[in-house]
Amino acid sequence: MKIYQAGKAIAVFMLLASITAGCSLGDTSHKSRTSMIQSVNPDAGATNDLDVKNVKIADRVKKDIQSLDEIYDVAVIKGKKDTLVAYKVKHMKRFGMKRIEKAINKKLEENYPDEDFIVSSDFKIFIEAVELSEKMKDPSYPEEKAEKQLQRIISLKKEMT
Repeated sequence: MKIYQAGKAIAVFMLLASITAGCSLGDTSHKSRTSMIQSVNPDAGATNDLDVKNVKIADRVKKDIQSLDEIYDVAVIKGKKDTLVAYKVKHMKRFGMKRIEKAINKKLEENYPDEDFIVSSDFKIFIEAVELSEKMKDPSYPEEKAEKQLQRIISLKKEMT
């Protein structure tokens, strides 16, 4: 009887421990934690913030994508070669995801023919972009590390397709 009660207590303890561990948010920023339930409107950025041209391109891309009615949040990060555009679609507009992505790609190709874009509506990519954007605000965050992180996010996107 005592062995049965001890086993039951251990099972309850293991269940509580796994629930607590599963709810941990780790080292995510405040914006990335709240991004699922509200618009966080992250700043557009470039891995090389000293290059004003890159920052201006990222800002213009963000404004262009936000001008679409179906989109309510956009994260743009301009790298050395590629520009990551992660966006969130309004809930009731999600039925037309292919059409929305096609419209975004067309708009980007028309307005920025010399740029290479990686476009994603995946929420994980969006969160990663927001976290990188937050890290890049710190002036001590190295440009090489930001570029490496951006390339890792882009490879995640390519793995998903």
